Amino acid sequence: MQAFLSSSIPATSYSRSSFLPQPPQAPAKLALPSSGPSRAAAVARRTEAAGRPAAGRCVAASASASSSPATAAAEVPAAMKAWAYDAYGDVGVLRLDGAAAVPAVGEGQVLVKVAAAALNPVDAKRRAGKFQTTDSPLPTVPGYDVAGVVVRVGAGVKGFKEGDEVYGMISEKPLDGPKQSGSLAEYTAVEEKLLAPKPKGLDFAQAAALPLAILTAYEGLERAGLAAGKSVLVLGGAGGVGSLAIQLAKQVYGASKVAATASTKKIELLKSLGADVAIDYTKENFNELPDKYDVVFDAVGQGDKAVKVVKEGGSVVVLTGAITSPGFRFVVTSNGATLEKLNPYLESGKVKPLIDPTGPFPFTKVVEAFSYLETGRATGKVVISPVP
Repeated sequence: MQAFLSSSIPATSYSRSSFLPQPPQAPAKLALPSSGPSRAAAVARRTEAAGRPAAGRCVAASASASSSPATAAAEVPAAMKAWAYDAYGDVGVLRLDGAAAVPAVGEGQVLVKVAAAALNPVDAKRRAGKFQTTDSPLPTVPGYDVAGVVVRVGAGVKGFKEGDEVYGMISEKPLDGPKQSGSLAEYTAVEEKLLAPKPKGLDFAQAAALPLAILTAYEGLERAGLAAGKSVLVLGGAGGVGSLAIQLAKQVYGASKVAATASTKKIELLKSLGADVAIDYTKENFNELPDKYDVVFDAVGQGDKAVKVVKEGGSVVVLTGAITSPGFRFVVTSNGATLEKLNPYLESGKVKPLIDPTGPFPFTKVVEAFSYLETGRATGKVVISPVP
């Protein structure tokens, strides 16, 4: 099932039942460094609001100042611009609605003025109707990843206030009743628990590139039992999830050896992300090399080969394709607390979002962004920014 979320897009259709989670028992949670006081206590001390000056940004995103939308203190309109579709299909079903209803804010939710969003393979598969039996009703405003500014606070919200800069994945379970009104719009309503403060030093485009991908990488490595001193091989290290799996393995988990695969032109990128061993899959078959690994993180659908290079007692995370024991899948869960715990690594620059150099795509070019995503050639994440 995870294949729908963050891996490359195969041409064939899949039934939802073939992707039921099959993970082993999740290990004890990794002790991440504290990100400081509780969110509720921190709110009173967070004074960052809209209007900070913008600064430059990099494709392999390094720390830079951000620019907030100038709407945090403005009246929220009744209607907004949003991309939507009324029927499942290819990119031709997408339309720009200039008068979509601004979503209502429920208890425990905040309304976010979207500054940037990002696309994932799950967005394309959802639009194509691959899991419509568990989808929300049509019409749909797509989009899971968001970064923006809180402009309205619902009842019971204690951790955020108007003007706070946030990021997150807006649907807790992307395949089970995802939100009908997603992030490819001027506004989106999100549960407080799914959001985290935007990392200081990252702009909105960089922050939007993170949520689903970094949560997938983190949860996969966590379930696989990666720990300090263990080794890991990441198949598809230049993708949105793979690039973050490399960095988390090295910087968060303290892996003793991180290997990754990519094509020839992306080998240097793997090294810059922290890979100790960069394998050019156009020249070498990783399963024919002598090295074995404690964990194999397969983001490209080579599970049959991945199990040949895992050590006895090791784990294979399979995001797409066939599963062979000890391989397993899982369904990623959106969690603002996990994002907040990872923020120190993002703010220090130890872990960096990777944005495809073709983008960011402007809000008016969402059709082109989807078309590019579906080529399967993106390096890192396909980002939509700015959102008006």
